[in-house]
Amino acid sequence: MVAAPALASITVTWQRTVLVCAIGVVAQGALAPYNGVTDLPDRDVLYGQIFAYFFVSLFSVYIAWRRETRARAFTAIASVAEAAQHALMHPPAPRVGAVRLAVRYVSAADAAQIGGDLYAVLDTPHGVRALIGDVRGKGLAAVQTSAVVLGAFREAAYDEGGLAHVAARVNTSVGREVGPGDFVTALFAQFHAPATVELLHYGHVAPMRVSRHGHVETLTPSDPWVPLGLADLVPGVPAPWRVPLHPGDVLVLCTDGVIEARGSHDGTFYPLTDRIGPLVADSASDLDAAVERVYGDLLAHTGGSLSDDAVLLLMAP
Repeated sequence: MVAAPALASITVTWQRTVLVCAIGVVAQGALAPYNGVTDLPDRDVLYGQIFAYFFVSLFSVYIAWRRETRARAFTAIASVAEAAQHALMHPPAPRVGAVRLAVRYVSAADAAQIGGDLYAVLDTPHGVRALIGDVRGKGLAAVQTSAVVLGAFREAAYDEGGLAHVAARVNTSVGREVGPGDFVTALFAQFHAPATVELLHYGHVAPMRVSRHGHVETLTPSDPWVPLGLADLVPGVPAPWRVPLHPGDVLVLCTDGVIEARGSHDGTFYPLTDRIGPLVADSASDLDAAVERVYGDLLAHTGGSLSDDAVLLLMAP
């Protein structure tokens, strides 16, 4: 009987815990003539049982109330955090301007939707512009840096006429807001007509172009550069380069959380270049299905979970 209120306090509401306690009182009163306690000459045992049950009941009701209060507070905080995360990293529509896209974002942080990896795709007066990046580190500091980068990019992408100027604005913001030793690898992209994409590299994973027939080509930057936040340490500025996109081609952008995902059996890195061809071939018209196939294959390689933030972004004009 004494255990019933304690069990109720961790499973049901405090009102139901009170009900369980009351039922326990009735049950113990009904059983009292049969358990021999009322027949004892010393009533201290009876009074001790009554006091113990009363104390356990009162404490159990408090525990149930406290648990409910904390659960409501956690739900409120989680909803606010979710709203903030959506405001910071709101998923783009399946089509931005003349570009179709699909994205899969995974945060390694528990109960978080964003982390140190970031991306944005915007339809600007200068064309569709995209950014994918990876902040050094994890946790709240990485999220704060992501907010700085995304805010600077969303502002500069509309104001600046050239992709190099956009990147320079973002780099200035990172250098001003981010602490010494921190940096952000990034890749900027701007789509031009007819069917070309301009790329600008800041120490990020090289993009890939997958043809309709599944041929994979790694688009090695013509002028590799250091990450954002470190660009002021080297002279000069990086030069963007243009790549044609033929009908049916898919541009694949990702972070190192994808290519450095370890296999569950042999510990090898995920061979994205070898796997992505047949998974993305002839899928320019259905990028959502393609990104799900790639992500499913990635999880199969790692055994069902990722240990690092990861972004996989597919784009097709």
